[in-house]
Amino acid sequence: MSEEGNQRLFEEQKVVIERLSSSYKNGRIGHAYIFDGESGTGKEQAALFFAKLLLCNQPENYVPCETCHSCRRVTSSNHPNVTTIRPDGQDIKKDQMSTLIYNMTKKGYESGRKIYIVSMADRMNVAAANTLLKFLEEPEGDVTAILLTDSYQSILPTIQSRCQRISFLPPSRDMMIQGLVKQGITSSMAATVTMVTASPDEAFRLAGDEQFAHMRKTVLKLVEASDRHVHEALLFIQSEWSPLFKEKEEAERGLDLLLYAYRDMVALKAGLQSTPAFPDQQELMKNLSMKMTYSRLSANMEAILQAKKQLRGNMNRTLLMEQLVLSMQEGLLVV
Repeated sequence: MSEEGNQRLFEEQKVVIERLSSSYKNGRIGHAYIFDGESGTGKEQAALFFAKLLLCNQPENYVPCETCHSCRRVTSSNHPNVTTIRPDGQDIKKDQMSTLIYNMTKKGYESGRKIYIVSMADRMNVAAANTLLKFLEEPEGDVTAILLTDSYQSILPTIQSRCQRISFLPPSRDMMIQGLVKQGITSSMAATVTMVTASPDEAFRLAGDEQFAHMRKTVLKLVEASDRHVHEALLFIQSEWSPLFKEKEEAERGLDLLLYAYRDMVALKAGLQSTPAFPDQQELMKNLSMKMTYSRLSANMEAILQAKKQLRGNMNRTLLMEQLVLSMQEGLLVV
């Protein structure tokens, strides 16, 4: 991690860094942690910070020196005692977890603690989660697990109970928007990207990405199409939505943006003063919100969340979106 990245992590997640340093200082290193927080809040950077601290040859004031041989190898992903696994496709699979645990428990080439980092731990399939659970119940040697997730409730309760939870605070969204505007991003686009990520760097990248801008525009066109005849909305799914949102990750992002649009409607209907995701579309959102009851808005948001869950399976994505549109059409009231 760069010096600038370290500084930002220390500033934005001061409480987390202090807690990890205190654990090291007091010699109370847990065998398993869950780092949870929104995407972009620095969970993986903090995990690497902790790994360096646990392996550093010459820590200073309970902070890794960043310059010793051990620290430099963790930074370059070449330390044999630190392993990171990520989803293979949509899930983290049992064989991935079994291989990881085997490598963590056998005698390594170097002494010292072994650290394994499970990125997107909520994506463990059932078999992988149960394999990890068995190891957490009977940990062997100086081994520390760090599970990273932006969906804590998706982690098995039995795994939750065996890990120390460390929560990461999101940065101020309003401050992020102001920072992006200073960099030349429009306030409307800044408002949207700061709903998608809590990382200022990722937000700036998305704000300048043409495909993301096209996604944003297409989601808003679907919101408008859903207010018209059902056949028009279904035709839109076939002609414009499906060709753009081809991959699961893209489809999930599209559903997220659609969900944010409905949140804007709820906020307008309730008179809330929160910063909207689509400040340039408030007239449209207000008009639509007046046509729906609170219960219907809530039902539509739940339908979008259910569609996101179905994306994890192999359901045809065009069919999934058609079903979602039909469900949302049922919620429009004649006024």
